[in-house]
Amino acid sequence: MKFQPPLQSATLIKRYKRFLADVITPEGETLTLHCPNTGAMTGCATPGDTVWYSTSDNAKRKYPNTWEMTQTQEGAFICVNTLRANALTKEALTTGAIPPLCGYSVLKSEVKYGEEHSRIDFLLQAEGRRNCYIEVKSVTLAEKAYGYFPDAVTERGQKHLRELMSVAASGDRAVVFFAVLHSAITRFSPARHIDAKYAQLLSEAHGKGVEILAYKAELSAEIMTLNEPIPVVL
Repeated sequence: MKFQPPLQSATLIKRYKRFLADVITPEGETLTLHCPNTGAMTGCATPGDTVWYSTSDNAKRKYPNTWEMTQTQEGAFICVNTLRANALTKEALTTGAIPPLCGYSVLKSEVKYGEEHSRIDFLLQAEGRRNCYIEVKSVTLAEKAYGYFPDAVTERGQKHLRELMSVAASGDRAVVFFAVLHSAITRFSPARHIDAKYAQLLSEAHGKGVEILAYKAELSAEIMTLNEPIPVVL
């Protein structure tokens, strides 16, 4: 995924009201950016970090600039735009960059399913093969080399795991796909210290046939590519 037009850089002053962030450009101008991330953004929004942002040509937008990535003062790149996780995953599925999920001829997005009225991020289909349901989660919380999900208690994420267990019980493939969007992360674990229920359900889901994959993105201010499997430690 290439950024067109190229991202621009600024220095983070602060994030506030969840959806807004103030930055200062190299020219000394203060801008307010839209922040497309409702999570805690722990470690991703430290004042003084470099922010990389895109600019929309939509004249109706109140805040035309969108916070896309953080470059920490330690040098790590983090994609904070949670919408990019699905786009990167779709690109990787289409190009065959995820070998365990290759061999399907049909890819559908946002398909309704389940008893709890959910929508699956991706549904893969092929003649003679089981349907494959894929739920994508964006991972940006890093502690040393470990990446964790979630960064806050997520009842929605718990619901998705219950739905996927039902999918696996029916005989179809069910996959939780963790898109790791932090360059310093080398392995993944559920954030038991943040949401013990989610961690418990993830282990339970794995035991009932739900597949767990974690792939890391190569990140820069110019391009992002999801292509590197990393270990999952439950």
